[in-house]
Amino acid sequence: MLIAYHTYSGNTEEVADHIAKQLYDKGFKVDTHLMGIDPPVDVSHYDFIFIGTFTWDRGSTPEEVKDFIWEIGYKPENVAVFGTGDTQFGGDELFCKAVDKLVQFYNSKWPGLKIEQSPRGYQKKRIYDWVEGVLEHVRSYAF
Repeated sequence: MLIAYHTYSGNTEEVADHIAKQLYDKGFKVDTHLMGIDPPVDVSHYDFIFIGTFTWDRGSTPEEVKDFIWEIGYKPENVAVFGTGDTQFGGDELFCKAVDKLVQFYNSKWPGLKIEQSPRGYQKKRIYDWVEGVLEHVRSYAF
């Protein structure tokens, strides 16, 4: 599994770390990739991809995330999307809008995970539950 994410504040990285730990604990081989920083990665080597983003500039997807998607060159089938945002910038309408856009772009089988700012407190349980929901579907595939 690949967890590819981009972060400025560290919030999206925290979510990626929680997801990675949960997957490791369940015995999955997991690689992480920091979009825009790490060298390009060949996503065709992975059975499943988690993409993490924050929402930027009134509902926009960061350029580093767009570049990563463009570099892939195709739409992998098994993609789940997570992200962080802040309702104080644009309210509920724009909250984690980049997550919504990527879920739609990939026609993801899973709803996107949206975390308000930092994934602490009750939001850690939301991450755990979301990953469990994704894994229920993943287990039904014979990779």
